[in-house]
Amino acid sequence: MHDDRRITEVRLDRFLRERITPAIYSRSVPLTLSSWEVPDEPVRVMEALRQDFRPQEHGAAWGRPWGTMWLRLQGEVPDSWGTAPDTEVEMVVDIGFTTEIPGFQCEGTAWRPDGSIIKAISPRNQYIPLKLLGSGMAVDFYVEAAANPDVAQGWTFAATPYGDKATAGDQPQYRLGSIAIAELNRHVWELQQDIAVLRGLMHELPMELPRRHEILRALERMLDVMDPDDVPGTAAAGRAALAGVLASPAYASAHELLATGHAHIDSAWLWPVRETMRKCARTFSNVVALMDDDPDFVFSCSSAQQLAWIKEFYPELFGRIREKVKAGQFVPVGGMWVESDTNMPGGEAMARQFLEGKSFFLDEFGIECQEAWLPDSFGYSAALPQIVKAAGSQWFLTQKISWNQVNRMPHHTFNWEGIDGTRLFTHFPPVDTYNSELTARDLAHAERNYRDHGHGTISLVPFGYGDGGGGPTREMLAAAHRTANLEGSPKVRIGTARSFFEQAQAEYTALPVWVGEMYLELHRGTYTSQARTKQGNRRSEHLLREAELWCATAAVRTGGSYAYPAAELKRLWRLVLLQQFHDILPGSSIAWVHQDAERNYAAVAKGLEGLISQAAAAALGEGSEEFLLNAGPRERDGVPALAAARPVQADGPVQVTGRDGGFVLDNGIIRAVLDANGLLTSLRDHATGREAIAPGSFGNHLELHRDTPNEWDAWDIDQFYRRNVTSLTDAASVTVERHGGDAVVVVERLFGASRIVQRITLAPGGSSLGISTDIDWQEREKLLKLGFPLDLRADRSAAETQFGHVFRPTHVNTSWEAAKFEICAHRWIHVAEPGYGVAIANASTYGHDVARSIRDDGGTTTTVRLSLLRAAKFPDPQADRGRHILDIWIRPGAGIADAVEEGYRANLAPRTVLGAHPVEPLVTVDNAALVVEAVKLAEDGSGDVIVRLYESLGERSAGRVTANFPVRNIYTVDLLERKAEAPGVVAGNNVADLALRPFQLVTLRFVR
Repeated sequence: MHDDRRITEVRLDRFLRERITPAIYSRSVPLTLSSWEVPDEPVRVMEALRQDFRPQEHGAAWGRPWGTMWLRLQGEVPDSWGTAPDTEVEMVVDIGFTTEIPGFQCEGTAWRPDGSIIKAISPRNQYIPLKLLGSGMAVDFYVEAAANPDVAQGWTFAATPYGDKATAGDQPQYRLGSIAIAELNRHVWELQQDIAVLRGLMHELPMELPRRHEILRALERMLDVMDPDDVPGTAAAGRAALAGVLASPAYASAHELLATGHAHIDSAWLWPVRETMRKCARTFSNVVALMDDDPDFVFSCSSAQQLAWIKEFYPELFGRIREKVKAGQFVPVGGMWVESDTNMPGGEAMARQFLEGKSFFLDEFGIECQEAWLPDSFGYSAALPQIVKAAGSQWFLTQKISWNQVNRMPHHTFNWEGIDGTRLFTHFPPVDTYNSELTARDLAHAERNYRDHGHGTISLVPFGYGDGGGGPTREMLAAAHRTANLEGSPKVRIGTARSFFEQAQAEYTALPVWVGEMYLELHRGTYTSQARTKQGNRRSEHLLREAELWCATAAVRTGGSYAYPAAELKRLWRLVLLQQFHDILPGSSIAWVHQDAERNYAAVAKGLEGLISQAAAAALGEGSEEFLLNAGPRERDGVPALAAARPVQADGPVQVTGRDGGFVLDNGIIRAVLDANGLLTSLRDHATGREAIAPGSFGNHLELHRDTPNEWDAWDIDQFYRRNVTSLTDAASVTVERHGGDAVVVVERLFGASRIVQRITLAPGGSSLGISTDIDWQEREKLLKLGFPLDLRADRSAAETQFGHVFRPTHVNTSWEAAKFEICAHRWIHVAEPGYGVAIANASTYGHDVARSIRDDGGTTTTVRLSLLRAAKFPDPQADRGRHILDIWIRPGAGIADAVEEGYRANLAPRTVLGAHPVEPLVTVDNAALVVEAVKLAEDGSGDVIVRLYESLGERSAGRVTANFPVRNIYTVDLLERKAEAPGVVAGNNVADLALRPFQLVTLRFVR
């Protein structure tokens, strides 16, 4: 037979484009428009409906960036429209959409005159069925049109003014399109869906497979039987021609895809948080409307924060969602407050993500999520399996690792083993997207890509427009139903994430294991971008620790006369948790988002400082004696951990000696030599007498790199950055100052348009050298590193993560190791050879790199560098410009325990207050390896004391926790503070004896 395949395919494409698609709405009449433009920020619906609406022309330009225009749409449905069995009446509203990137341009919300929400209006979802208006044949409703600018600009990563209202301008961005009453021909629409599924499947099948040609000939027969001049009248015949190939069942061995509706809505990104609230309302109202039409449709919603916004600002919609939750269609998943970053939040913050998220879903819907759901976060901490399990969950899902630049994960379904040995059932959907449209291409890719064939038969597909929201559409649901059992396609079943995990876990029992962090080989710059946001997060986490500790202490020690501020602490925690969303804390959002974050952090700090002050006054009483509040887990200046007492001053002062234009600082514990340029040429601890700085090298080395990633500017650091570097060694001045007993060397450096003033401090009794770098940063597309070449042979580095630390090789034997050229550490990083190590602690820096080289003398130099600042141009062209103060401490002769101590000291500045008497700690721990991370009162308002602690050294550790207040019972609980077994814990009357495995996390409840 002659091969006319391409002729038929081209014929089909044109017929679909020119005949079928235009015939879906065979007739229409325009609606009458009036409008009101909101002067500034969006207003609530009832306020908008009270305004004076003026006549509005069709086709008019509208919408300054980030502006809102309310449209009133009125008309009368013509007689006889929608009366035929195959027709329905719909409103079609185009406010100026392009068909590309739904969620990244203008969007609309349709409202009834009574203020109830109808559904979303978006680029690929422009219809509103007449039946939803509830007004018979008379049409009268409103559209809240949001003029969100296209910040993405085609993903060219060019600098854009649109991310800040102050620079976005006021020129109209959009032009109104067709806004009309239209008659939908259901037969034509269904035919379009038939063709879409079959055409897509045909193109995915191999040429030699008979099924491909059967589909082609069926489509050809459809084209032959249809009248191009009467598509509505012949659509039924066209569908009949396709019925046979649509009815052919899937292969018995076809892969099964569990499809769950989804809309990964970034809680902020290329839009501010206030717009995310409206995106959620638009998406969720659309989802609920789809559920009314399709009882099989299931939607997975992952963020408690987003539903909390709906409850507060859209209560009527929240009520409808609650009913769909009861029906099993609207399904909370994930159990976190937001889909947070997991690299940078501290251990307690990650615990609170689950505490707040799961508690919200339980309180509002009576549902406990069993899966952690993080499709888009930028890599996954090795501590996460234990945290997820401690929250009472058992599964984990992500998609983002498919973005790896170099290495491909070897499995899609596996056990993930964390730093403490906890294993977590994990799935990567092989569809490689969390925004699937359930196209034949997506489905075929998922089946071909699945790496566990022969062991597992099922994978998960989240479908629906995401990132900017929108969610599933009726076209996606049509595709799902048609591919439920279709020859040549995987079998698609709509369902819940829980049903997927239960089936996958039951059938795939001998799981492979992945051990340690799941490092994303991309977006490494997110450890550094937007330093003020990161600094605000770190400061807030530790202020929250202090506030809860002192508020709990005051509540217990005053016998109830001080009221524990539970509601205010929860409010502030939730605000901090929101900022940990995976496009806020990582620094990958527009300027508006980070300006909001900085304001929020300032408000958090003000609120927590007030709570700390009030609690301290209540606990210590009114007096004039000075006390040190030690919120750290170790003794400080003679004050026990978690207590308030009079500090013991260290002997001093530090000895300062001039040398060759530089200075030698010595406090009897460590000795530091700084040359005439303020470079650290020697660092020794007197206990070992060993030199930490490599021969011929110097620390405190600032290096400026060109930072021009190929794409994703604020996200990425590409490895070639290392090839262009300027060493900032010359000093404008080097002087020495005294502050009390401290010796401070002040170094000034000038480069480009920027200025750096460093204050290098050695304190009496101190075991570390402090370096505070005060920068007026005015660079663009540059990366600033601070390095320390150390004279030790470290084959791995240790970096703090949540409730422990993670080791990473310093060599690059494999592509997996080479890809980790930029790594994340929390409060400290440590490198060592047997018998000697060096710790570097920081107050707000996360990005690091560790490299090694062999010197001519045969010795090994291990260089640790901290990434201080970047200057990306997209999405915030002014990112990080301005003043920053970045503090680090370097401690020679340090073990892991010393690194842990330095990390807490670096982040909990000494706090002195006036009072009448000292305050004993609520609990004491007799082994420093067991670190108390949190002390608070119980969530249930009982007044019980909750103490969370972990084994910090990565070894078996035993110790006793003693309550220093009356208790009648002690037992272990999970992160939601419910009774839970904890191996190695034996509780007595007022003590708990612990024998913990490496990095084990334990939460104790002390019943008062």
